[in-house]
Amino acid sequence: MKRNDGVLIVTWILWFLSIFISLFNVVLHRMPQKWQIIQFIMVLLLSIILSVELIIWRKNERQHTSAIGDVVERAGMAALQNLSVPVLLVMRSGQILWCNEMFCSRFVSGRTVVGKSVQDVIHLNLAALDQNRELLMEHNGLSYRVQAISQLPGQQECIAVQFLEITDILRLQNENTNSRPCVLLMVIDSYDDLLQYARECEKAQVSAEVERVLENFMKGTDGIIRKVDNDLFYAVMESRHLHTIMENRFSVLDEIRQIRVNDRMHITFSIGVGDGAVSLAESEKFARQSLDMALGRGGDQAAVKTENGFCFFGGASKGVEKKSKTKIRSIALALQELIENSDQVFLMGHRFGDLDSIGSACGLAGAVRLMRRPAYVVVNQQSCLAMQLIRRMEQYSEGPSFITPEQAVLQVTENSLLIVLDTHNKDILESTELYRLARYVVVIDHHRKNVNFIENAVIFHHEPYASSASEMVTEIIQYFRLDTEISAAYADALLSGIMLDTKNFVMRTGVRTFEAAAYLRKIGADTIQVKTLFSNTISMYSMRAQIVSHAELYRNNAISVVKLQTPEVRVLASQAADELLSIQGVEASFVIYLEENGVGISARSMGNVNVQVIMEQLGGGGHQTMAAAQLPGCTVQEAKERLLLILEAQETQHET
Repeated sequence: MKRNDGVLIVTWILWFLSIFISLFNVVLHRMPQKWQIIQFIMVLLLSIILSVELIIWRKNERQHTSAIGDVVERAGMAALQNLSVPVLLVMRSGQILWCNEMFCSRFVSGRTVVGKSVQDVIHLNLAALDQNRELLMEHNGLSYRVQAISQLPGQQECIAVQFLEITDILRLQNENTNSRPCVLLMVIDSYDDLLQYARECEKAQVSAEVERVLENFMKGTDGIIRKVDNDLFYAVMESRHLHTIMENRFSVLDEIRQIRVNDRMHITFSIGVGDGAVSLAESEKFARQSLDMALGRGGDQAAVKTENGFCFFGGASKGVEKKSKTKIRSIALALQELIENSDQVFLMGHRFGDLDSIGSACGLAGAVRLMRRPAYVVVNQQSCLAMQLIRRMEQYSEGPSFITPEQAVLQVTENSLLIVLDTHNKDILESTELYRLARYVVVIDHHRKNVNFIENAVIFHHEPYASSASEMVTEIIQYFRLDTEISAAYADALLSGIMLDTKNFVMRTGVRTFEAAAYLRKIGADTIQVKTLFSNTISMYSMRAQIVSHAELYRNNAISVVKLQTPEVRVLASQAADELLSIQGVEASFVIYLEENGVGISARSMGNVNVQVIMEQLGGGGHQTMAAAQLPGCTVQEAKERLLLILEAQETQHET
């Protein structure tokens, strides 16, 4: 009997039975007894017939389903066996139950694998596959996307695994990625200053040598390069060639550095690269951002911007000081206009403010007071490293007003001006909340540019060639239109910042550094008074000597681990790092010390080692010769091990 016939009969019977019972209920009380007996027999017979029909229908249905299931199972197994995709049935325990012919030919070369463990046949992480439902793997030079189906009917412990070959797809994806065009912007650092007094023949010779090096640099890349200005070059190449250049760590920077002007000054390049962009326009945008970052970090380096951030190469030279002050004059006039149009001015540096951070803030506050605007130096005195300067300025009757970050947050208005000094990193500001609340922000900093810089500044005065923020402020206030000069106390504060960052005019000093110091001396700065700001107690001197005595030498680096726990440990660490450079053969020094929430590292160098790059790998930053890092939740031993790994990796790169 066919399934449809059985369903039809059952339906008619149910319909007839329903009508009959309904009529029977109506006339039941009027019928004779014999008719009631007949009625009962008929109902019984109908019930029996219905039951039989249902039994027959169910039996036929099971036979039909079983027959179809057998056909489907035989057809399915035949299809799986001849499927062009490798398929594997495996238990969760790893035992192989079955595999098709394609799996045998691709993975086991016809060997019998049923009953064996999947790990003995192929390197497949079954647990990870069952959890992620998809993995990528390689076998015999082919790539596969491995997919798993674990919820099989009646087979809770069985997993079906299929291997979809995607070798050609991945090859096309890689080809598409590697063939993307990348824009390179290459600029000669301080071109005007280098060739200012050079003869025309010397300029032509330098230009020819630079072009020769760049043409050799582009050979083999199938790219193009064009000179668009005396000091600017555009280049476009495929991403595959850029990656090769990155593996060679932009060796063109070293070749360019061999070119000299007047047999004295070296030519250096800054390169900005846009990689991973979806279009040429976006790649050029990335390249410009990278070039700004390279120039902001002192030049003589390449910066590559990708979708994931920046990569830096080079940065070995100290950079060329810019002698022109045209930019300073325009910045001073714009800053004075902002100050005069604001109702109050907040001056803030970085956390753990030092003499440069606090000194530059005090010096600029003195100029703001002469403009008859309220000036407040925002500082947390509990963690400040320049308390001697603060106490001296508080004794001065016309000194600046020092307030806490909490007070500044309550006092700030929409027309307030915030001037950030000696840092451009949003993460290490004295008060990030004050920065978010301030509508107008000005940045004055000399540190090499960090990725996490302040982007919304009205004025971003960044000069990595300057010795200190105090030097930059000194240059600015000379161009302010003021009725009189700032007082001697403010000049002392600025001079202390310059002396701190230059190590008493030894490190990072240029012509403009001495010009700024001469101006401060002219308006009344007292070098004796400034020197007293650097004095220490006998106990601090003893502890500093102890830190130096426990230093260890690792190649040309001195590393000291501070086991002292004192509030002055940060100051002692920086002083000890400076003193370690006086040891013969030491090119860089690192002092590791304990902090409240982890470990801090103070790094110094003589210039041959870029400690900024080293500290950036530990989450810090700074200058080529002076940098630091904080490692929260870390022990001194772990910090030392991480530092040694970085130093070893850098040494390996230099050897190769």
